[in-house]
Amino acid sequence: MTTFPRFRGALLYASLALLWPVSQASAGIMLNGTRIILNADERSASTIVSNLTSSDYAVQTWVNDAADSKGSLSPFIAMPALFKVRAGEEQVVRIIKTPGQLPEDRESVFYFNAQEIPLLEQKQENTLKVAVRTRVKLFYRPGHLPGSAQDAPGQLTWKLLAQPSGTVLQVTNPSAYHITFIAIRVMDGDTPIELQDVDMVAPKSTQDFPLKRRLKSGSATVEFSIINDYGGYSDPLKSSATF
Repeated sequence: MTTFPRFRGALLYASLALLWPVSQASAGIMLNGTRIILNADERSASTIVSNLTSSDYAVQTWVNDAADSKGSLSPFIAMPALFKVRAGEEQVVRIIKTPGQLPEDRESVFYFNAQEIPLLEQKQENTLKVAVRTRVKLFYRPGHLPGSAQDAPGQLTWKLLAQPSGTVLQVTNPSAYHITFIAIRVMDGDTPIELQDVDMVAPKSTQDFPLKRRLKSGSATVEFSIINDYGGYSDPLKSSATF
């Protein structure tokens, strides 16, 4: 797979990414990353919760599944689960895996949640305080997985499917790693089709993206960019897709 000039979707994401710390800080608290990776050979993973405001906050942390189920049991514990972070200070939160079975041939994904709880001072009795929750992906990575997360995007295969409503772009991920997209664009000849609401394809699975129109030709070029382990975005890649 080869690289090509950055396309508009990736540039837009990069611009928004630069604003991420500002928006998180205005909410009250912010995390030091957009994802957490816990390797099986490590006792725990950690993230830093920072309070960049002039007010104190209480923070509640927990881990749950992608469906954001309140009653679901998670094989991970966030410690401390409830704490106070004073203005201008920070708190390290550790994520620990509890005994339980998870697939050993692929990554599993859960979500780390940090719910801020504004502390109401006596002189602020009639002040409205809005609590914001920050939610980031937590990847559990078993040991001895084949390949690497860095090489996984190059293993993706793309296919075009004809549906009554239009053409569907199907991506297959044969690797053991989740691949999170920033942007996907299909070039139908010289006509670009920007895909909306693209997120992630799980390990050893397929994901369908409707194009909401029929292609003029029997093949297309797919241009995409992904988020790496450090929360950065890759140089755009391209691949071919046919019916």
